[in-house]
This record gives sequence, C-alpha cells and structure tokens, in this order.
Amino acid sequence: MTTPRARLTVLAGPTAVGKGTVSADLRARYPQVWLSVSATTRAPRPGEVDGVHYHFVQPEDFDRMAAEGELLEWAVVHGRNRYGTLRRPVEERLAAGEPALLEIDLQGARQVRQTMPDAQFVFLAPPSMDELVRRLVGRGTEDAEERARRLATAEVEMAAESEFDHVVVNDEVRRATDELVSLMGLPVAVD
Repeated sequence: MTTPRARLTVLAGPTAVGKGTVSADLRARYPQVWLSVSATTRAPRPGEVDGVHYHFVQPEDFDRMAAEGELLEWAVVHGRNRYGTLRRPVEERLAAGEPALLEIDLQGARQVRQTMPDAQFVFLAPPSMDELVRRLVGRGTEDAEERARRLATAEVEMAAESEFDHVVVNDEVRRATDELVSLMGLPVAVD
C-alpha cells in the first residue's frame, strides 16, 4: 500500500501580520505538521537560531542554490534580502504523506502557485491596518527606515488577498492557528 501524497498548504500575508507567531503556535500544538524552514541572506535577529528559524546563508550560497534549482521559490523581500524555500525537504514530506506548511511572502506564494498549483493558499490578514502598524512598531526589530519600507510593502501585499483560496484573520493567535489547521483538514486540538 502506498502513502497518499499530501497537499501542501502555503501561508502568506503582509509583514508583521504574525505568520511566524501562528507558525510557532502550530508547531507547538500540532507536531504532526511539518513546517518548512526558509533560507535567507539576512542576518539573524536576536534569539533566532540557524536551522530552526531560518537557514542563514551567504549571498553567494543563495545564488548557487537558486541557479541549481535547489529552491522551490525565492524572492527579494523589502528590496533588500533574499528568502527562499528549499525544494527537497518539501518534496520529501509531501511524498511521505505528511501535512506540510510553507510560511512565505507573497512573491514566493505566487511562484509556488506556478510550480505546485494543487497547493492550498491561505492569506493571513491583520484585523486592521492600524493593528498591523502597531505590531510592526511594537516588535522593535527594525529601525524607522526599515519600518517605513515594510509598511509600504504591506499595503501592496494587502491588495493581493483575493489571490488566495482562504483568508484567516489573525485577531487572536490560537483561534487563527485552529482555523488554519482546520483548513488543512486536521482535527483541531481540544484542551
């Protein structure tokens, strides 16, 4: 008997919407869901661990990976750093029938739609633009110039909501995670 091929779920949304927070909650409460770890050329933020939060790579290594087809998708984000999804781990999890989630930016989601159109695409939206601004400023990881760049990008990204199969509003992390898990066809954990 062969293992059925699982469906990939792609989670995307504007900067500071809480993709990482929802993904961390999902990982903690639903260990059966495999979450891809993206590669990036940006430096680690305080507390980030290589191979756990991201694969932090040098620009020349990223270029080689992209040129050799090792990335399922990749993009320049906020006009500065490159982010991408390693192809092999995604394909291995799906072939094994494991539920898999990509937490990526809008550009990456569009590329995955081209290469894996049968994936499920979920847009994580903020309750309001004011709340998105509050979250970005509140996390304190970017200077004023970077915040301004990210907010400009976020406004463009919000307009792409209609490109997705589903929209989940991140008004409360636990509820948003449970909605995402339900969309993935998994039973919602009862505490």
